[in-house]
Amino acid sequence: MNKKLIYNARIINENRIYTGSVMIEGDKITAVYEGEVPATVKSEATEIIDATGKWLLPGVIDDQVHFRDPGLTHKGDMSTESRAAVAGGVTTFMDMPNTKPQTTTIADLEWKFKRGAEVSVANYSFFFGGTNDNMDEIRKLDRSRVPGLKLFLGSSTGNMLVDKRETLERIFGEADMLIAIHAEEEDVIKRNIAYYTGKYGEDLDISFHSKIRNEEACYASSSKAVELATRLGSRLHILHLSTAKELTLLDNRKPLKEKKITGEVCVHHLWFHDGDYDQFGNRIKWNPSIKTIEDRTALRAAVNNNTIDIIATDHAPHLLSEKEGSCLKAASGGPLIQHSLIVMLELAMEGRFTYEKVVEKMAHMPAELFHIDKRGYIRPGFYADLVLIDPESEWTVSKDNILYKCGWSPFEGYTFHHSVWITFVNGDLAYSDGKVNDSVRGMEVKYS
Repeated sequence: MNKKLIYNARIINENRIYTGSVMIEGDKITAVYEGEVPATVKSEATEIIDATGKWLLPGVIDDQVHFRDPGLTHKGDMSTESRAAVAGGVTTFMDMPNTKPQTTTIADLEWKFKRGAEVSVANYSFFFGGTNDNMDEIRKLDRSRVPGLKLFLGSSTGNMLVDKRETLERIFGEADMLIAIHAEEEDVIKRNIAYYTGKYGEDLDISFHSKIRNEEACYASSSKAVELATRLGSRLHILHLSTAKELTLLDNRKPLKEKKITGEVCVHHLWFHDGDYDQFGNRIKWNPSIKTIEDRTALRAAVNNNTIDIIATDHAPHLLSEKEGSCLKAASGGPLIQHSLIVMLELAMEGRFTYEKVVEKMAHMPAELFHIDKRGYIRPGFYADLVLIDPESEWTVSKDNILYKCGWSPFEGYTFHHSVWITFVNGDLAYSDGKVNDSVRGMEVKYS
């Protein structure tokens, strides 16, 4: 069997930074060496990757992406976006169910698994969508194959807005699995739209987006979900937290394995604030909206003090033409997965986080939170999902190096100070020196 030795890297793993080497055989890590590698080990290696001066991290696990397959593939698909993922050091993704058709039946879920096996360069997994009327399908799910159930408690398409109280009581009481929520209160949003359009007309610019989808909309929905989960003993995961007030619903006094209510923050809420609308306009229009600089400060602190458990992207590509128009018409969402790790390393360089904390929140904790089998760490016996970072490689985001099918990024023109050099997916070289290896295929993620 081929033995790859990643030699003399600066390893960032399990809250430590040290110089060491990693042996890969097949799809697994077989040994981790601290300090100098014995000569006999080097002689056994059939391939040596000299990682002197590079950082070695476990591959990023992104628990919230929208790869647009099936039905919305004009702006992204599982092939193109998984290529962008490995170029950004993301080796595992969990795709969301609001596609066309929506992933709310077992048959549609199986289609996604088949598609992932055919085209995905990264490891793949898929949330199942809850609706007002698909409890029978939820009961049929194989819990070892899905990370959880996704509920939209705010605006969504089709019948994926779960707004019936009796349905929510039933799902939270009977689903017996992790429930991940998009939490924005529909009644608050509608009331805000009526107020601002009544005062200023229909053609509202992007600055109104955070006024319409405001703190109240987020907290009202999140707090209802927490009440349900607490009363019914459910396992709740709140996606893309965006406000300081919502952080009061979370508890950092317990280790992750003891928490029944957990939270995620996305890179755009850690990077941007509402003062950036003047510069970026609709390119930074997301749901939930970008909030105040005070909210951003609180979210950053919550990452550091473990109130927030994981960092993800909510990668949601749209064509730029779909991002045009007033804040009520422009599409919400944007492409992020190729740049998420680099963004977080940039913030660490600025002193906002430690590098160890970035690895913890983007690799270790997603694996722990979802009980992913043998991923998220650099350990013997674990899958060789690994990323080598060049910490002294400045590069500027441009059309020429963007791999998203939609062809743009909110970071265009920004110069980063770290770059992804190599990405391994299950021991296979998936990305190297700016090129994706299109022959690599990821694996279906398993949950223990």
